[in-house]
Amino acid sequence: MEVLEKSVGKAPKKSVWKEIYEKKVLYLFISPFYVLFLIFGLFPILFSLYLSFQKWDGIGEMQFVGLKQFQYLITDHLFWQAVGNTFIIWFISTIPMLFGALVIAFLLNASFVKMKGFYRAAYFVTNVTSIVAVTIIFKSIFGNHYGLLNYLLTTVGLEPVQWLDSSFLIKLVIASMVVWRWTGYNAIIYLAGLQAIPNDLYEAAKIDGASTIQQFFYITIPLVRPIILFTVLMTTIGSMQLFTEPQVLLGNSGGVGGAGLTITLYMYKQGFVDNQFGYASVVSWALFIIIALFSLINWKVVQKTGER
Repeated sequence: MEVLEKSVGKAPKKSVWKEIYEKKVLYLFISPFYVLFLIFGLFPILFSLYLSFQKWDGIGEMQFVGLKQFQYLITDHLFWQAVGNTFIIWFISTIPMLFGALVIAFLLNASFVKMKGFYRAAYFVTNVTSIVAVTIIFKSIFGNHYGLLNYLLTTVGLEPVQWLDSSFLIKLVIASMVVWRWTGYNAIIYLAGLQAIPNDLYEAAKIDGASTIQQFFYITIPLVRPIILFTVLMTTIGSMQLFTEPQVLLGNSGGVGGAGLTITLYMYKQGFVDNQFGYASVVSWALFIIIALFSLINWKVVQKTGER
């Protein structure tokens, strides 16, 4: 036994490169992912960081400017307007969207609801529908002159509303598109969490005389708190990256007075409209920092709320 242990202990260790060579076939099978990640993932990230220190129009020579573009970002009122617009849209869309999704999931999980499979598919269809097509439809609904909503208002004797000429209403229209598209998606996620809750808790609550509303607020919401945290974080990240809705609805300028100008739309405008790729990279890294900080704040707030 001792001889065997000594022989095993004295076995030479294989080098890393030798192990890779022996398992080259396995590495070859997984290599496409890493090659694509390096080309379309890691390289753009590193190149954007390099561009943030350069002034470049996309064609001519790059000019090193150091931290000047970061300094300009701090005093750029359009950037801070875009940040404010993005946060306002996030706020007025997230609360009704997540609460509505939780209510829908609670009803779909109830025993008295029939055809649950049909409703699940119907609510999820909104998420897989083309964003451009949805935006065009919403533009026809909220149009100032020929919008469907204004037509309905005039038929009942009310004055038409200039939806796309008001700073707040523009944000409300964009938020309504976000709510329409993502409520069903979050409802399906909540439904998966609700199905993990034991039915015994609801049955015991019914025996104690708890109503459906009381079951929702005192059983459902506390037990799906981790999933609520996940959806809040994902909604925050998605809202900070709003682009297609305001761009198709209002154009590159963000509408009247830049009321619909989001951070991502401003980054796109700087890079692909004004050909300021270096400054667009600075905006992208600022967006990364904002998302990281805001996600951390959301996580802390939701965690403390759950502890209470």
